[in-house]
Amino acid sequence: MPVVVHLVRHAHAVSDEENPLRPLSPRGHDECRRVAAFLKGNDAFAPSFWWYSSLVRARETASALHAALTPRAQISETPDLLPEDSPARIVARLRTLPAHTCLALVGHEPHLSTLASILACDRTALPVFALKKAAIITLERDDASFSGRSSWTVLWHLTPSLIPA
Repeated sequence: MPVVVHLVRHAHAVSDEENPLRPLSPRGHDECRRVAAFLKGNDAFAPSFWWYSSLVRARETASALHAALTPRAQISETPDLLPEDSPARIVARLRTLPAHTCLALVGHEPHLSTLASILACDRTALPVFALKKAAIITLERDDASFSGRSSWTVLWHLTPSLIPA
């Protein structure tokens, strides 16, 4: 089995004016509940590891989805997932993952769309993906590429707007 990485954007958060820590809003909690209900029991989303950024909205999104979907998986706050961080650091870490790893990264824009664009298209300028709040894009690493380099393929992309209320 190849490496599978789920890039998860945090769910809707309250405004900075409401709370500078920006925890999830009631809408964000609902987005997490709907996404979890849709994915529950689906082998297409079964991470063994969860990494999330240090920001409250990412931690709350990761915690909600982790508890609902894969409570036995390891979960941890991880550096290099903030909106302003260079995706190159995460790309380097993903290159070292052994086969059979399934990982969920919970973070922010523009970091995640740039990361997905680097992995799938080897492109850093003008990302080709856009992750809406509580959206997930899943990529698979193919280590048997004829070029000798790992290549990544997009398997699927889910946004909460596709899930019935």
